[in-house]
Amino acid sequence: MRHAASLTPSPWVTRFASLITSGGEVLDFACGSGRHARWLAGRGFRVEAVDRDAVALELLAGVPHLTTREADIEEAPWPYAGRHFDAIIVTNYLFRPRLPLLLTALNHGGVLIYETFMVGNERFGKPSNPDFLLRSHELFERVADTCTVLAYEQGEVAEPKPAVIQRICAVKGHNPSLRLP
Repeated sequence: MRHAASLTPSPWVTRFASLITSGGEVLDFACGSGRHARWLAGRGFRVEAVDRDAVALELLAGVPHLTTREADIEEAPWPYAGRHFDAIIVTNYLFRPRLPLLLTALNHGGVLIYETFMVGNERFGKPSNPDFLLRSHELFERVADTCTVLAYEQGEVAEPKPAVIQRICAVKGHNPSLRLP
């Protein structure tokens, strides 16, 4: 069952969380088991966790500083029209048509922390459908026009399991003086 997934947050997310405005509002998009939402809420961020899986969201009930939203984030109307966040976290999820809307929902100076699978991952199992795999440098190219990219990686990883991934940390707006934490 997928809800038994690890509650340990991604090291990529924990590495860059210090860039988020203290007490800021964070969107955990396609949150799944909510490992990042729970971790961020525990550090005082106000977190909205959204997913279409009502059972997964129920596991987050009662967590302080955390609200949930059940939504079909692919087929239903965009649930965040007019909303803005200090950070948006996305891991292990790709639906290309929503990426421009995610960037629109990010405050100027807000942090995007994104990590998901790319072409080549099919060697290791799922996801293997090209619709769910980024092309080489795709995440960087989609973000660089509106954000200052602070860190970007792509390639094969061994932990937490063998996979081929891309990950980015970017701040909305162009500010060449931004530095890594």
